[in-house]
Amino acid sequence: MRPRRRFGWPRRVFSQVLLMQLAVATGVTVLATGLFLAPLSAQLDDQAMRRALAIAETMASPRTAGDLLGGPPSATGPVQREAERIRTATGAEYVVVMDTRGVRWSHTDPAQIGRTVSTDPSEALAGREVMEIDSGTLGRSARGKAPLRDADGRIVGAVSVGIEYDSVRDRLLAAIPGLLAYAGGALAAGALAAYLISRRIQRQTRDLAFSDISALLAEREAMLHGIREGVVALDRKGSVRLLNDEAQRLLGLGPEAAGRPLDELLGPGRTADVLTGRAAGADLVTVQGHRVLIANRMPTDDGGAVATLRDRTELERLGRELDSTRGLIDALRAQDHEHANRLHTLLGLLELEMYEEAVEFVTEVVGVHRATAEQVTEKVHDPLVAALLVGKATVAAERGVALRIAPDSLLPDRLVDPRELVTVVGNLVDNAADAAAGTPGARIEVALRAEGRTVVLRVSDSGPGVPEERRELIFTEGWTTKEPPAHGRRGIGLALVRRLAERRGGSVRVAAGPEGGAEFTTVLPEALADPPPADPPASAAPRVPGPAVEESR
Repeated sequence: MRPRRRFGWPRRVFSQVLLMQLAVATGVTVLATGLFLAPLSAQLDDQAMRRALAIAETMASPRTAGDLLGGPPSATGPVQREAERIRTATGAEYVVVMDTRGVRWSHTDPAQIGRTVSTDPSEALAGREVMEIDSGTLGRSARGKAPLRDADGRIVGAVSVGIEYDSVRDRLLAAIPGLLAYAGGALAAGALAAYLISRRIQRQTRDLAFSDISALLAEREAMLHGIREGVVALDRKGSVRLLNDEAQRLLGLGPEAAGRPLDELLGPGRTADVLTGRAAGADLVTVQGHRVLIANRMPTDDGGAVATLRDRTELERLGRELDSTRGLIDALRAQDHEHANRLHTLLGLLELEMYEEAVEFVTEVVGVHRATAEQVTEKVHDPLVAALLVGKATVAAERGVALRIAPDSLLPDRLVDPRELVTVVGNLVDNAADAAAGTPGARIEVALRAEGRTVVLRVSDSGPGVPEERRELIFTEGWTTKEPPAHGRRGIGLALVRRLAERRGGSVRVAAGPEGGAEFTTVLPEALADPPPADPPASAAPRVPGPAVEESR
């Protein structure tokens, strides 16, 4: 036996919306038709009653009153003849003239003349006009009654005129087909509009069911807020439509950012340019705060876009540490070779029994290394920064670049965030070493001074310098003149230095150095804590062993 097919509510959005709109259009049409017919019936009744009253007033003339007073009621009298004439001319159902006793002087049925009327004539005889829907000997009718006055104005009777109620109903029924035609036209127009709207919704929803859309929305929310990649959705005007949790963290924004322009939230800069599409490309590097981000942007059909953000801060830090480690390995390898040469020299002196020369040689080598640590720690009391400078001096020395500390340098051990200054110094010294390497008399000079709670850092080199037209461009994320390293991109260091400085309310600028090359000056306000009541003696400064650092003279 074939199973019976069950007809239920359709699942597709198109079908559901179309059915709902058709139901609404049909209901509105029926309601509007009913609301129109109800007052139309009352209006037709009112028109019929007014017409009856007008006929009654026409009949209630002094001439009719004179005829009524001229003799007894008669089926062939002047009152009956005039009433029948008016009834025939106007199409009224009846025209009844009565005296003050309620006796009929005219009627459509001559046998009724001389008899008392079947309805109460008291109001008309009292001088009041009457309009009503009532039932009499001729059936239901729209009735109008008017007092009959003689030439002196005395009431001598009344005139009652009836309009057949069936004629009123016929007029109402005659109006219904036209009304239904209009209602059908309106319903057809509504059905067409409902179909077109449903088709548009079908295209926009990909013909999915409401349950599918709800499930997709729930899955999207879970996915967007669960992935460890920032997602930013923008409309065609550049306003934020959606920010997932990771994007809020990376950009430093909150949920209230939704609906606001991105340029207003982030301010002018490369990050806003990348996310809004003013900077085109794939895997674009940008710096937001202290984070290094990789951004990609995909336009959408409605003119907006969806941008993704990946946090590359840790990877960049690890890459820089890898570069530093490789440099230190190369330096240690060179020092190992140099150490072997020194041991061979010492062994030769001992074999030649030149003991005094051997002692002098060892003393000189040890003294150089000891002087190196003292020169750094005498002027840089923070251990992290001092260790960084010793390490950078080692790498620079192996590349043939002399790193020296300016005579006026003095940095106390009161840094609020030493790692921040390490990042700034490391990036500037690396750039200076790259620029100075290979030039005659290659050198780098580092000056660190404390001015109250502000740290002023100056790094100059003997390289080719920075042309004036590029002095602002070099701080743009991704801009570089160097080959990218194996682990990632360049063009981030100087941009990161500027962001760190501006975050503290400071600045970084580049100018020509006093001896040629470039000179970077960085100002970091509020980078030092308040000094303790009693400063520790200079001998307590940390000592960091390392290669020779030439001090400026």
